[in-house]
Amino acid sequence: MHNLPNFILAGFPKCGSTSLYYYLGAHPEVFVPKQKELHYFTASQLMALDQGKDDAEVLRFHIENLKDYQACYKEVGSEKAIGDISPSYANYPEVFESIKSTLGNDTKVLVMIRNPINRTYSNYLHLVREGREELSFYDALMAEESRKQQKYSDFWYYTANSMYADKIKALKNVFDSVMVINFEAFIKDVSGQMTTIYNFLGVDPSFVAENVDTQFNPGGVYKQNPITRFIFGQSGLKSAIKSHMHIPESFKKLKLKLINQYKEETPPIDSKAQEYLESLFEEEIEKLRTEHGVNTSLWLKKP
Repeated sequence: MHNLPNFILAGFPKCGSTSLYYYLGAHPEVFVPKQKELHYFTASQLMALDQGKDDAEVLRFHIENLKDYQACYKEVGSEKAIGDISPSYANYPEVFESIKSTLGNDTKVLVMIRNPINRTYSNYLHLVREGREELSFYDALMAEESRKQQKYSDFWYYTANSMYADKIKALKNVFDSVMVINFEAFIKDVSGQMTTIYNFLGVDPSFVAENVDTQFNPGGVYKQNPITRFIFGQSGLKSAIKSHMHIPESFKKLKLKLINQYKEETPPIDSKAQEYLESLFEEEIEKLRTEHGVNTSLWLKKP
């Protein structure tokens, strides 16, 4: 009999899934696969979107069949909580029933969200770091719909990735146990938030991971040089490494130490883009507050 996950981090891109992956993996009663993002349940949707710069390289290591998915969990031992950390899942409500039927009715769901304006900007800066995005932030926002039509990968859908409320509602309609994590609250008290998450997953809540002081994917802006271009850029070599080798936590920490030498101050969002996003997300934020109990005061300039 194959072990399969009993919880998923449905997530949203640029909402802290990398750090949560390492924090969860540190717990002795939690199993997470060596490859962080499997995207098994959304592979067919994602594979159809490969027209943006370097999209095809990014998609190369996604898991496409059940046999390979099961192989990611062959080392499961006595762990109580078995996880699949795939940020794409929450963006595709049409796969929720498939996830439930494959993993079981008792599957638990974690969803991490963050200030939608900050998440949108972080998403943009990620593609700038990789040398893929060449437009200004505002122009990139304006290009989103045309890029969808051109079948760019969904990572280019800056504002769509920040629309959480209806997707969370759809998750709650399918799964009995859904926990929404507010990224801003999470980073203010990582240890306390992890205790709550451990309780939700049914593992020892008293465990304190030694790595909780490390933010594993801090984002931001970095000087352009051969080192940062290699680290952040996409390539066939990097895709092969991701698909065939576990990236240990020690390597991630070494990478952080290296790139921090080249970190620059992140420029503020320009006023035109800020005004556009504030108007766009006003209703969304209110729905999150009233329908899902999210403490949106952490996102507002004037709580």
